[in-house]
Amino acid sequence: MAAVREQLPQGRYGRPADERADRKLKIIGAVLGVVVLGVIGWIGYDYVGGQSLSAQVIKFKVVSDTSVEVHLEVRKDKDAKGTCTLRAQQTSGDDVGRADFKFDEAVGQVDKVVTITTTSRATAVDLVGCQSD
Repeated sequence: MAAVREQLPQGRYGRPADERADRKLKIIGAVLGVVVLGVIGWIGYDYVGGQSLSAQVIKFKVVSDTSVEVHLEVRKDKDAKGTCTLRAQQTSGDDVGRADFKFDEAVGQVDKVVTITTTSRATAVDLVGCQSD
């Protein structure tokens, strides 16, 4: 019995459609990958480079049932001005005080002790965030 060929003769009819489709998909995937990496890089650069004001809570001290002293360190550009928001919380996690503090000194780093007035005894202080003016 004669053997039956299942494939077309090599090189006779050009590339099969599957090979052309695979090549197109590889090109499209590579282009989309480069675009996605570019967008992620741009967002990261904008986030890191766009931060002209940052801060952190160094320590806090509960002074009384109605106030908390917070040592706040702010790093910024020398000419930048901004506002940082702090909140005081009690053990249950409920907010008992919130305050905004402006920083407009012409220095790169500001260490300041600020006081938050609370409605009851606070057990924790969080830096909500800082915004440039």
